[in-house]
Order: sequence, then C-alpha cells, then structure tokens
Amino acid sequence: MSPFDQLHPSLQYHIVNSLGWSTLRPTQLEAIEPIHAGRHCLLLAPTAGGKTEAAAIPVLSRMLNEDWPATSVLYVCPIKALLNNLEARLTHYAGLVGRRVEVWHGDVSQSRKQRALRDAPDILLTTPESIEGMLISTRVSRQDWFGQLRAVIVDELHAFAADDRGWHLRAVLHRLQQYVPHELQRIGLSATVSNPVELLDWLAPTGRKQVVGSASVSTDADVTIDHVGSLDNAATVIHRLHRGEKRLVFCDSRAIAEKLGSSLRGLGVRTFVSHASLSPSERKVAEAAFAEEKDCVIVATSTLELGIDVGDLDRVIQIEAPSTVSSFLQRMGRTGRRAGGRRNCLFLTISDHDFLVVLGLAEKWHQQWVEAAVPSPQPWPLIAQQVLASTLERGSWPRAELTALLVGAFPDVATDDLRALLDHLVAEEFLALDGDLLQIGPATEREYGRGHYRDLLASFSGAPQLVGRHGSAEIGYIDPTVLLTGEKKDGLILLAGRSWKVLDIEWSKRLVWLEPAKSGGSARWTGGTRVLGPEVCEASRKVLIEGAVAGVTLSRRAIAQLEVLQDEIPAGSAEHAIVRLPSGAARWWTFAGTVANRLYGRALAAQGAVKRSDGLGINFGILAADAALPVLDEVVVELSDAEIEQLAEGVKFASCLPQQLLRRVLMARVYGRG
Repeated sequence: MSPFDQLHPSLQYHIVNSLGWSTLRPTQLEAIEPIHAGRHCLLLAPTAGGKTEAAAIPVLSRMLNEDWPATSVLYVCPIKALLNNLEARLTHYAGLVGRRVEVWHGDVSQSRKQRALRDAPDILLTTPESIEGMLISTRVSRQDWFGQLRAVIVDELHAFAADDRGWHLRAVLHRLQQYVPHELQRIGLSATVSNPVELLDWLAPTGRKQVVGSASVSTDADVTIDHVGSLDNAATVIHRLHRGEKRLVFCDSRAIAEKLGSSLRGLGVRTFVSHASLSPSERKVAEAAFAEEKDCVIVATSTLELGIDVGDLDRVIQIEAPSTVSSFLQRMGRTGRRAGGRRNCLFLTISDHDFLVVLGLAEKWHQQWVEAAVPSPQPWPLIAQQVLASTLERGSWPRAELTALLVGAFPDVATDDLRALLDHLVAEEFLALDGDLLQIGPATEREYGRGHYRDLLASFSGAPQLVGRHGSAEIGYIDPTVLLTGEKKDGLILLAGRSWKVLDIEWSKRLVWLEPAKSGGSARWTGGTRVLGPEVCEASRKVLIEGAVAGVTLSRRAIAQLEVLQDEIPAGSAEHAIVRLPSGAARWWTFAGTVANRLYGRALAAQGAVKRSDGLGINFGILAADAALPVLDEVVVELSDAEIEQLAEGVKFASCLPQQLLRRVLMARVYGRG
C-alpha cells in the first residue's frame, strides 16, 4: 500500500478533488506512516517545503480513523503572527472533513475564548505562554479541556529550542501530560538544522521516534552582497532597485527598521513596517500586504522570519547581517515559491563589521553548513518559573509531588540542586510552606501577581514600554529612553515607519499621546547582545585571506571594500592579529566568536582598558605593548558578587535562584563555562 493510500478515504478524496493536488511532496508522503503509527516525529524541509501539511494531513487522518474527540490536537507556534497566518489554511483543511480549528493567544478576545471553552474545537492553535495561562486559570477546567489530547504539533521547533522558550515549551508539555492517560504524540516541524536526532530526543525524551526529511543545505540561490555604507544609501538602493516587485527587507533591530521605513516613505516607496513593538492592528497591516500588495516594501525584524506564508514575494533584502546561517536560510526561503522562481537575497551592509559577518555567513552557507539547534545551558531560571507556575496551577501540593514533576520535566538536573532551589524559594517567601504543603508566597504575589500573573507566564522579559496612542488607535510600544530630556529634542519620534509628535505623556498610565507629523523623529529600544558563533567568525577571516566567496556575487562596491579591509586587517599574517594606533588604542582581531572574546577581554583587562568586544575582535582604549595574549582553555573566570548582581539584571527570574545556581547560569550563558 502506498503512503497516500494509507490516508483516510475522505482525506484522499479532498486532496485530489477539493485541493486539486495531483500528488503530495516527498516529505509529506514520508510522514504519513510514522505519524499514523503514533511515533514522535521531527519533520524537516526547507522554508515553504510543506511541513505544515506534512503534519496536519496524517494527524487529521488519525483523527478520522480513530474518531478523536475534541480537543485532541494542539498546534503550537512561537509567535502570534504565525498562528494568525495558519488559521485560515488549517481551518480549510480541517473543514473539508468536518473538523474545526480555533486560535487562542493574547490578542484573541475573551468572548471568543469563552465560546471555544463551551464548544471545544478539534485543533487549537496556540503558544506555550497561552497554554500555561490556561493551566493556571480558574476559569478553565483543565481535565475537561486537556484530557482528550492526543497529539501536539510544534512549528518552528528550532526557534524554540535555541533559548529558554524551548525549556518552557518542554516543561509545559510535561505538565499537560499529567492530564492525559496515554502518551502525547509530539511532532516537531523545523527548517534545516545540523543535529536533527538530538533535537527530536530533546523534544520527546522517551518513546518511539523518527526523523522525516532531509537536513541538507541547498546552495541553489542568487545571493548578492553590496556594501552601501549608510542606512540612507540603503534606502536609495531599495528605492531604485526592483520597482514593481514585492520586497521584504529584514533589519536586525527595531530602531533600524523604523528609520529605514521612514526613509523609504520619504522617497515615495509604498512601505509597511512590522516588529514586536507595534500594536496587533499595525502588524496585521504589514501581514496583509503579503497577500494583497504587489509593488511595495515590507520592512521587518525577525517577527516575519518564521513560516508565515508570503505568497508571491519577489525579493528578500537584508540590511547588515543576521547572526546565524540558519536565520539567513529562513529569510532567503521567503522567496522562490512561485513555479520557476529562484530563492534570492541581497545583502546591503552599512558597517565594516557587518560586511565581514555577511562574508562569513555566505562562506559557511556555500560550504552547506548550518548551526545545530542547542537548548540554553543551565535552565535554572525556567525551572524556578515552572515551580511557581505549577504551584499556581495546583493551589497547594506536597513538596515531594512538585519535585517528582520537576525531575520528569528536567531529567538531567541533580536532586540536590532542586532541593537547594526549593529551599531558597521558601526562604525568600516566593513559596509558603504549610507543613509539607507548598503554595504561592507573598514575594511571588508582590513581584509577579499583576495582571493575573501575566509576567510569570513569559520565559523572557523586555524593558518596560509605554503605549503610543493616536486618538482611539493604538500604534505601538515606546521605549521610555527615547522620551527622556535630551533625547526627545523636538518632541518627534518614529513608530510604525511614520513620524509622530508627542503631545502628552501619562506616566502613571504608561500612555503616550501622539499626533501625526510630516517628518523627523528618532527610534530606540533596548535589546540583548547579538551572539556570533566561532564558525562564522573564522569563515570571515578565511574570506579576508582568500579575497573571495564562491557561489556569491559581490558588487563593485563590495569588492572594493573587501580589498580595503584586506589591507587594514592582517588576518593572514597570524592566527590572531593586533592593530595598534599611535594613541595606544588597539583592536585585536581574534575571529573567535562572541563568547570567546568575552573571555579574552576578561583575561586582558589587567593589561589594557577593554572598551568593547564583538564576535570578530576586542577594542582596547589602551593595551600594554608587551601584553601576553591568553590561551582560551587557560582563561579562569571567577565572578564576584558585584558582577553576579550586574549580570543577573539580564536574566529573568534571577531573584528566584540561590547564589550558587545563579552563578552557574551566568558562567554558562555569558562565558560558556560550566
């Protein structure tokens, strides 16, 4: 029997007659048997390779064959925009065979959620944070709502796994399992990663498993690198090139996206902007442009990197550089979806640093190399979060029962460390102990209790932001630093790619009242440090030495800039090179990656004034002429209490951790040790 013949007859009929498909793609066919058999699966395919259908079609087939009741399937995504984008497609597929789909996330109204609770859908599209919100809600009957689950589909699994959201997802799935009498089938969907077996083992630690699809990297694409030198020049190039086409421009910061969007509008280009600090209504305008517009530019951060269907997109343009080959592949994969189309990406670099990083990314891509999806080390912040969230879920429960849940969710952690964590949470009153029963303590209520514990449900937190409003319309979220005296200037800011005049600020309500302005303004948001891996950085050095990247087109400006940097950076004279200025300032070109350069900078701090480090090297205000360059394996790091306090500001739930566990987290995540 062929894989297609294994599908439920109703699905076979509708695939051919309603959808008009003459066949399924190879990955879609290959996924049918293992999903029907109930195995945990990781489905691999390039962007736009049909992974959603590869999971949904055989799951719907099982649903029909085995008469699954509602709600039997959770479809989990990392971002709400992807859920919104998938809703119509999955609703159509499910509706063909008499099944229903519903969406549940933070932008969905309470009335719609209440309707779903009264009349459960067969498939629920949601996020891990929303699942946890349901688990702690007093309005949700957890056993009734989750007790019929059979399968969980996790889209863009690699995006989850690479940070604390992955640990959060896995722990929430383990808690869901407590309401289900049989093992939940876990199906992950991922773009290309170099460690698919390990990634599937991480998603599904036990049970029968199978990787479906290929992890190979395709280099069949048109990639061009141009060094334009400034954001204004980048706007001019975008304005002049590819007129009449739909172009998606990626920027790796919200501020750059806003400035570029404003510049393009000033040049008369029909432009839309999308990033995480815009209101849902503003983001939907950009998402709608994918389906409805032809001659336009969509300027976006990574919010549009993941599997949103972009239809007939013509071009991807990248301002500066993403930090990974994986991200580059995701973004370039937005193109080439039409029959006869070809994937393409134009890099427009505006700094020497990002020009070098782009060269390294292109070199590793040509080598068909891509990063592994590796979960964050030392997941203690998320373990602490899960202690508090699961205690909210249970109300009060024995310490032994909590410990058993944690061991199941995080099987690699030591029991002694779990005991130390719980003792600390009790001592600091995050938990209250009544005999042997644990319940939420006053410190948790004080620190996380606002908005029904909304801040406790998120595995990460950004800087506090204000809501920008024009009349009754919510435009987006503003970093307070751009409104401070000295930054505010003429009272103009950029938001949603448009200029606004600040009329009034209600600090107590965290509201900023705006009115449209003709032009001008600034944008700023605080964010995390970009981390570059050693492989990409070493590839940048290789290109400097060899003077070319195979399989990539360099513009005349890029060729000229590469020649300039070859003269300025003696990358080929030694494995490591130091460039000194008469003032005593120096740049050590290590090409060792972000984490290694933090260690190098720490080791050299006694011999010179370290100004900053990045993935490619370290800048010194002054570096001793006879400075002894350290050997990475010999660098010793001892964190002082003051350093721990400073570094902990970037770790959510740091206050919930005892000092020894917090130290371990910081050593692993900042310096790659432990």
